[in-house]
Amino acid sequence: MDVLPHVMQVLDEVLGLGGRGLAFTRDTPLLGAVPELDSMAVVALITMLEERLDIELPDDEIEARAFATVGALADLVSAHRAA
Repeated sequence: MDVLPHVMQVLDEVLGLGGRGLAFTRDTPLLGAVPELDSMAVVALITMLEERLDIELPDDEIEARAFATVGALADLVSAHRAA
């Protein structure tokens, strides 16, 4: 299953981007580039990804580089979907 569209959908919903998130690509920068992505949004984003995709993201893997780009976040999610 390609998680990228799911990650983009969750980003769009959590950040209230009104559809802009659906145009993101793997290379779209997130942390520091999308003003809506603050610390509270990161928590909501993680929670929704875990619920929607039935995964658990370990706390020690939730770091800035996982939120550097849409692709980095999708890769983190993919790694835990396969587990």
